[in-house]
Amino acid sequence: QVQLVESGGGLVQAGGSLRLSCAASLTTGSINTMGWYRQAPGNQRELVASITTSDSRNYADSVKGRFTISRDNAKNTVFLQMNSLKPEDTALYYCNAVFVRMWVTRDFWGQGTQVTVSS
Repeated sequence: QVQLVESGGGLVQAGGSLRLSCAASLTTGSINTMGWYRQAPGNQRELVASITTSDSRNYADSVKGRFTISRDNAKNTVFLQMNSLKPEDTALYYCNAVFVRMWVTRDFWGQGTQVTVSS
């Protein structure tokens, strides 16, 4: 099993910055890709950014150039630095981790952290 603990959400004015953190704890297996998704009211959950253990990164077009994802593999922790925030970035942000043990792969999700950007 994997537990994900998120932190760093909050309320910020447009143009401001926030940094999200997500720490994964596990007793067996390993974490492969980690990422952040978000879901605004009435919308589907969407990928914001993801990063592999080899530091390959993927971003949604809407956040490229503004958000940066990084990770500490030794601590199974992923970060999302969000700059130049816009009101349309307002959403519940979820951490995601892909757990791997032998032939089993499974997605785990955090509880979500709210990001609100005021205009």
